[in-house]
Amino acid sequence: MPDEPTIIRQRREKIRALRAAGIEPFANTFRPQHRVADLIAAYGRLGQAELEGLNETFSLAGRLMLMRQFGKATFFHFQDDSGRLQGYIQRQEVGPEAYTFFKQLDLGDIIGLSGRLFRTKTDELTLAVQNFVLVTKAIQPLPEKYHGLTDVELRYRRRYVDLMVNPEVREVFFRRSHIIRFLRDFMDQRGFLEVETPMMQPIPGGATARPFQTYHNVLAMPLYLRIAPELYLKRLLVGGFQRVFEINRNFRNEGISTQHNPEFTMMEFYQAYAEYQDLMHLIEEMCSALALDLYGTGKILYQGQEIDLTPPWRRLAMAESLTAVGEIPAEIVQDREALVKLALDQGVTLRPGEGYGRAMAKLFDLRVEPKLIQPTFITGFPIEISPLSRRNQHDPEVADRFELFIAGREIANGFSELNDPEDQRQRFLKQVAARDAGNEEAHFMDEDFVLALEYGMPPAAGAGIGIDRLVMLLTDAPSIRDVILFPQLRPEG
Repeated sequence: MPDEPTIIRQRREKIRALRAAGIEPFANTFRPQHRVADLIAAYGRLGQAELEGLNETFSLAGRLMLMRQFGKATFFHFQDDSGRLQGYIQRQEVGPEAYTFFKQLDLGDIIGLSGRLFRTKTDELTLAVQNFVLVTKAIQPLPEKYHGLTDVELRYRRRYVDLMVNPEVREVFFRRSHIIRFLRDFMDQRGFLEVETPMMQPIPGGATARPFQTYHNVLAMPLYLRIAPELYLKRLLVGGFQRVFEINRNFRNEGISTQHNPEFTMMEFYQAYAEYQDLMHLIEEMCSALALDLYGTGKILYQGQEIDLTPPWRRLAMAESLTAVGEIPAEIVQDREALVKLALDQGVTLRPGEGYGRAMAKLFDLRVEPKLIQPTFITGFPIEISPLSRRNQHDPEVADRFELFIAGREIANGFSELNDPEDQRQRFLKQVAARDAGNEEAHFMDEDFVLALEYGMPPAAGAGIGIDRLVMLLTDAPSIRDVILFPQLRPEG
């Protein structure tokens, strides 16, 4: 490999030399018995005399991150998945041959260590190495010591390196796992059954979005990656389950931004004999309890702004918000033609089958959404953009629906469910007409779902929470790519 950098060629030569000497550079024989975080938690407050009295040997494995050699002794730092610890190795302790071998290790190598704990003169908890073994030889060098991996796109592409050298990144994903575990426990404690529904569907449904398409050879049929699990979860309500939820991966063939990734995680849940207001209260309770669990307070900082998650949260109808927040005069909001004209003047594109309702929603996106920093429920959505929602009994042009906005972005979407099969069929037909006219995001006709409704679905409410955006909020992450381990990126070059 003549074009390789010198440092990589040297490391490959070390591998050949190790094997020639009978040492396997990718061994799988070492079994650590301890983790760094556990040692720090158990012994981090003990003084030198107490550590000497332990008379215990500890066994750990980790990646070599830093070395400082002083002749016959070497200080080094190593890290496992739980944290970083200093190590100390002496020639007189391990022997001249082993010590020479240790000094030839490279940063990034994974080693197994055993030894005792002590404190240095600077009072740092340290492992005095008695034995060590090379577990995995690293061929690629770590990023420079003082600069690290700072190129943002490179960090996303080489997340494995990002996780090695940026401990705050690892913390985000530990926290993400904690958040999902909390949500699962929260739903379980309230009688919701966790279920799984198909990721490949013959008819994509549950949202208005452009799907990804694939093909099943044996069945000789096209399939779509799901854009939402909604229609399958509601089939389960028909089947007799009264409270169900799914933490799921969804796929939408749409744009990429700091808030959008084509593959994303949501939690959707449905409750029979409930209305959308019931789920608004549930989400308030859930998010505030989650903040308390993570930080001990309902107030968090996001990108320099304090956000108070303590219930109750503000509630505004969409039409009202256009005036109160978006500063559009009420007479224009109430005039269908004037509002459509305003939307067109502001660059909104109305697709086939779209009119006043879509214009209202797009003006909301432009004029209102970015200003909703504190938790706010928006209600009163036009029925035109809510093909699966129950009509409001007092105003048939409005759906019994809400969306939750925090920090200027949508976090959750929910509504009272439509369970009238004839009404649902007519709305599907309008969506089909829009699709035939060129709207690729319009809903497909789903005859089996209409058939399910004809068997009778109890009145219900359902909601979806964007897990990625919730994690962004609770970890102060500016981009969705910061909370997805492997975000979708354009190919290099």
